[in-house]
Amino acid sequence: MKRRHFSALAAGAALGTGLPRAALAQVESPAIAMPRDYTAIAPPAAVDAPVGQVDVVEFFSFACPHCFAFERPLEAWLARRPPAIRFRRSPVPFQRNFRNFQPMWFALEALGLAGTMPRPIFDAVQRDGLRLDTPADIAAFMARHGVDPERFMSVFSAPATAARVEQADRLFDASGAGSVPTLMVQGRFLTSPWMARGGARSLDVVEALAARILAEG
Repeated sequence: MKRRHFSALAAGAALGTGLPRAALAQVESPAIAMPRDYTAIAPPAAVDAPVGQVDVVEFFSFACPHCFAFERPLEAWLARRPPAIRFRRSPVPFQRNFRNFQPMWFALEALGLAGTMPRPIFDAVQRDGLRLDTPADIAAFMARHGVDPERFMSVFSAPATAARVEQADRLFDASGAGSVPTLMVQGRFLTSPWMARGGARSLDVVEALAARILAEG
């Protein structure tokens, strides 16, 4: 497709998506290029995004200092992210203490705490050196933050949570990502703060790729 035709389609796709025109202008432009700023996943990973939305996954770990550094630009972006982008996080099957951090994340999601608890956990692990490497440590931490520890640990150890961890492992394997934090867009592309040379810029890349996908229909 010629660039001029593609740009017209992208501009049209912006209507109703909330994607900023700055993101659309960067699609397939010299400002954002493969493989410098993102890579393609071959074959694409299977994702299930509603029609008119683009699925964006952050592969992350609470044990990762780079993920901790990425939290601030990510939080700012989440507060203004385009409505056409569906964002979710997926904890990875490596880094220290992943066997606790993975079910911890999915328990947070199940209990409606995924929007409020990441920052306290990151601060505790990365800033304060809290290990949270036993169920008792996790239960005590949750209690200190006003979360019912028995209820939390019940969800933490539930078979449904274990099944979600297995799904997350399969998704990470299918993505071909090798480090964290990494952002996967619609199962088709990967970018990261390292690739894009900055956390905020990696999110600009995400928006540009989302605009491209929406324009393609």
